[in-house]
Amino acid sequence: MSDEKVSAEDFAEILATVRRFIRTDVIPREIEIMATDRIPDDLRNAAAQMGLFGYAIPARWGGLGLDLTQDVELAMEFGYTTLALRSLFGTNNGIAGQVLVNFGTDEQRERWLEPIASGEVIASFALTEPGAGSNPAGLRTRARRDGADWILDGQKRFITNAPLAGLFVVFARTREPSKGDPGIAVFLVPADTPGLSIAPKDAKMGQEGAWTADVILDGVRVPDSALVGGAEDVGYRAAMASLARGRVHIAALAVGSAQRALDESVAYAEANTQGGVPIGDHQLVQAMLADQYTGVAAGRALVREAALKYHTGEDRRVTPSATKLFCTEMAGKVADLAVQIHGGTGYMREVPVERIYREVRLLRLYEGTSEIQRLIIGGALIRGQRAARS
Repeated sequence: MSDEKVSAEDFAEILATVRRFIRTDVIPREIEIMATDRIPDDLRNAAAQMGLFGYAIPARWGGLGLDLTQDVELAMEFGYTTLALRSLFGTNNGIAGQVLVNFGTDEQRERWLEPIASGEVIASFALTEPGAGSNPAGLRTRARRDGADWILDGQKRFITNAPLAGLFVVFARTREPSKGDPGIAVFLVPADTPGLSIAPKDAKMGQEGAWTADVILDGVRVPDSALVGGAEDVGYRAAMASLARGRVHIAALAVGSAQRALDESVAYAEANTQGGVPIGDHQLVQAMLADQYTGVAAGRALVREAALKYHTGEDRRVTPSATKLFCTEMAGKVADLAVQIHGGTGYMREVPVERIYREVRLLRLYEGTSEIQRLIIGGALIRGQRAARS
């Protein structure tokens, strides 16, 4: 099979199919998903049949082979409904799957990527720990050699899809950090490996149906072949590359959620009245709608620019961080305005903007907080200025 870029014509058909699935099949069941805290099996199966568990996995391993410029267009559609749907297959295509695609050995790719792309296996990205979140350099999970094997000990926190996962992509410290070497390696740990256990799933503010949990590694033994890339020094590079790509994807999700909040706001403002007059006729409401629209439009443009720069290799660090920072903060503001426009109705459970308000709050935290993005951007600007002067 070829890994050539999916043509514009073929992608337009994929995008239209996904949009139809979201609008026709998923949106009418948002309240059910929220109430039951799970994605129904028929929606999961439909997503698998559409290839959504492997849309960003190259075609040679059974995926659709979409690049990041196409990925973000899908992500903006995924963001239009409950974010739990995207969470179900997001790690397969994103931070977990991309570690294997870009850094795995041939044997590791052959073993895992096809079942990941089909949805037979859900892969989890096990990086975050109680003492190490947005900055992987603080990892405490340890991996030590024992003959031809590795022994892993530690605890991971807030791991997406942990209760469902068949494979964990685990980041662990194998040596003390030194200048230019953070001492981090990555291991592939099947979920049924002795010593690996999953804590009860977390109860979160929002994103019902997207399951996260702690992962405990207690004397977990894996063979040397589980070391991603076959080398210890691959780990940190794999984490940084996967997170940078993921940040553009999360930004696109934020744009989709903000677009939904805007659409709900416009529809409510036009249809609902106060004193016999549609509230959308009031200038202060129109001003809020204008601010929402402007934020969404700016975010969409920035996402597309960032995806292109990442795809061409022009910028895989600063622009992804700037895009995630702007779009996730923007989505929070747009969701807040949506609740304001709806008035008391917007505070009621089962109203879409109430769910969106809770869901988008997480986007400013995972895959690098807004504060971490600011440090990345600001630090890069200063280093660039110093380099230009020297």
